[in-house]
Amino acid sequence: MESQDIVVFIIRRDSQCSVCGKELWRGSFLRLEKEKALCLACAGLDHLEYLSSGDAALTRRAIKNSKIHAKVVRWSATRKRYERQGILAEPAAIDQAEKENEADAVLRKARREGARDRRIKADQQYIVAFTKKILELFPGCPEAAQIARHACELYSGRVGRSGDAKSLDPEVILLAVRAHVRHVHTSYDDLIGKGWEPGEARRAVRDRVEEILNRWRAAAEKRGRA
Repeated sequence: MESQDIVVFIIRRDSQCSVCGKELWRGSFLRLEKEKALCLACAGLDHLEYLSSGDAALTRRAIKNSKIHAKVVRWSATRKRYERQGILAEPAAIDQAEKENEADAVLRKARREGARDRRIKADQQYIVAFTKKILELFPGCPEAAQIARHACELYSGRVGRSGDAKSLDPEVILLAVRAHVRHVHTSYDDLIGKGWEPGEARRAVRDRVEEILNRWRAAAEKRGRA
């Protein structure tokens, strides 16, 4: 009989081995052969170790590494069927499977860290490009790097993370710079704190925002005349 055909039952009530007479308490393992109940020793399976279900990769590797294994099942009264609980496999095979799983976990961690490092590097390069684009549009902006970092902050949902921003769309750059000026260089936040509606507060500080944006734009012209 092939090892994959071996089935061991977790018994629901006390029983007894038909060969040696050993008492088998509820929850013990039992092997049926020709309608006879056998303890693991009489079934030739007492050298195997139980591995419960829950880690599919570990179970798969233990089966692969074990010369013999058995499927362990238990009757479910609610579902009216036998359900798999785990396997019996050679202890050395289970140990080897655990080592392989640990090695895989280390490899996966290294891959995740490598991917994270690549994302961080890509984000840093993107922030540099975003900063340069701000300075192209607003040569006199002294806070370009700060604006870029804030707008491009990962998972923030800010304009710098949008698809258009990734292509360095001038309109999106303008939105980021304007938002920065509104929050940092005007009374917008104070007005919101006093209960103003956002639309009203924006209209109230609009002239101040445009004044600063025009000054930052004009820096290139001043340098050109110098």
